[in-house]
Amino acid sequence: MHIPLDCSFELTYRCNLKCRHCYCAPGAGRAELSASEACRIIDELAEAGCLWVLFTGGEPLLRPDFLDIYTHAKRKGLLVMLFTNGTLLTPRIADHLAEYRPFLIDISLYGATRAAYETVTGVPGSYERCMRGIELARERKLPLKLKTTVTLDNEHEVPAIREYAKSLGVEYRFDAILNPGLDGSRGPAALRIPPGRFVDMEAEHSEFAEDWERFCRDFWRMPSDDSLFICPAGRSSCHIDPYGMLQICLMVKRWSYDLRAGTFREGWSEFMPRLRSMKSRRRTSCADCEVYPICDRCPGWSLLETGDPESPVEYLCEIARLRARAFRKGQDKEERGVSHEREEAVSEAAG
Repeated sequence: MHIPLDCSFELTYRCNLKCRHCYCAPGAGRAELSASEACRIIDELAEAGCLWVLFTGGEPLLRPDFLDIYTHAKRKGLLVMLFTNGTLLTPRIADHLAEYRPFLIDISLYGATRAAYETVTGVPGSYERCMRGIELARERKLPLKLKTTVTLDNEHEVPAIREYAKSLGVEYRFDAILNPGLDGSRGPAALRIPPGRFVDMEAEHSEFAEDWERFCRDFWRMPSDDSLFICPAGRSSCHIDPYGMLQICLMVKRWSYDLRAGTFREGWSEFMPRLRSMKSRRRTSCADCEVYPICDRCPGWSLLETGDPESPVEYLCEIARLRARAFRKGQDKEERGVSHEREEAVSEAAG
């Protein structure tokens, strides 16, 4: 029905940490949306049927007017999620969030130890501030989840972080697929762990293995489409950057609609369908790839990686192939188990 059910909204690209893997690219000389501009866009989102809004960054709590924007979204009846590094969470902010409860607060935890965490963030004292932020959220019983961006600097910390999250009774996830910077820089990509190690990490955690097994069963051999965008982005979801540019998703910056010059409804009903209707200009190796339906490749990834929205990204290709291999092994093992049980049943019946 082309209703924008959920929207990710970057309130700023600025951050108080200096993570080497960060993909954000502050726009030199560009003015961020004011609180009144952001609230006007939120009004238009709600009017268009939006249910969920994710406030992210950069670090959204850096904005002195964050609570004004957040509270406005809550009062409009939106289900609000917040991605933060947690280091700027104060008792005052935590109390306000307890009064106007978010649907979710997702805090990034980059290490289980001070040394590992601050190797990633590059800011002394940030580990203690993050842990204090987590504690403030827990004290107020806010809906908290933890996540880790896995890099060469902290991959060894994942088991300990996972155990820490488990001890708190909160959900935990990690992701190691780093994209290049939004400005085209290769810095974040240089910190990627090898594809094999990432897939092994997924396999070691049952929730990831189960998710991928379910996904493979649902989408295996799904026919490829000649549309440039085959994901749900732009159909029922969208993205807005700190400068008011409406985009199909966070990673696709080449095409955007200026919400300062027009309304959200105009951008959603006119600009977005034109973007969604774009077709592939040529046939690439992706079209004939057996594991294409379970690959993370998308035009956004390709644009950042190669400058071309249709070029395959070898790093993602290798992860997809390894995931498929792991899935096939799991299927073979399951089939052998079923076959063995059947043989035992026949043997018992014959006996």
